[in-house]
Amino acid sequence: MGASQTRPEHNYDDLTDKSGFSQEQIKNLYQRFQQLSGNHEKISRDDLERIPALNNNPIRKQIITAFFDKRNQHQNDVGSLDEIGFEQFLMVMSHFRPVNSTATEEEKVTVRKQKLRFLFNMHDTDNDGIITLDEYRTVVEELLSQSGAIETEVARSIADAAMLEVASTNVPHMAPDDFYEGITFEHFEQILKGIEMESRMSIRFLDMNTATMRCGKLSS
Repeated sequence: MGASQTRPEHNYDDLTDKSGFSQEQIKNLYQRFQQLSGNHEKISRDDLERIPALNNNPIRKQIITAFFDKRNQHQNDVGSLDEIGFEQFLMVMSHFRPVNSTATEEEKVTVRKQKLRFLFNMHDTDNDGIITLDEYRTVVEELLSQSGAIETEVARSIADAAMLEVASTNVPHMAPDDFYEGITFEHFEQILKGIEMESRMSIRFLDMNTATMRCGKLSS
């Protein structure tokens, strides 16, 4: 990974159109990117692993993985990357951008869908378009068991019960022997319907030392 001592020339108008960030926000995020990369052109998972603000986040691993997931680059691509450059970093960060106050209803719907798709991708780790019970268990176990107050088996039972509730809600006429493959994106949208996403997916642009991503507890 070669060092870049001079600041690269960015087409800020192009980056603004792609990400929705203002030029000032892009400049601030570039500074953050440079801090993370040590003034290199790309960052790796190890660079993100060193962010103190993520140390106690129960879904730290999923957040870091999301930065290297091609599905989160707004290009309908799949697979993962070993390193990402600034524009790729910016595209991932755009999922945490608040909706512009002047946005139309159509634009608000588009932004919400992008945020939900980002969250869905974090859970759908094998990229098959379905959040399976095993994938859901993994997330719930990490969220609950890492607190130290709940044992892994209890966390697993909670995940199983939650998935059963989701199945009964999305497929209300399931027979006792029917197998529920998992949560599709359409089901995921329905589960989170009416839940305000803006305060739960955010970043602080100006605090360069403690840039954070909040994934709070969802409640209806």
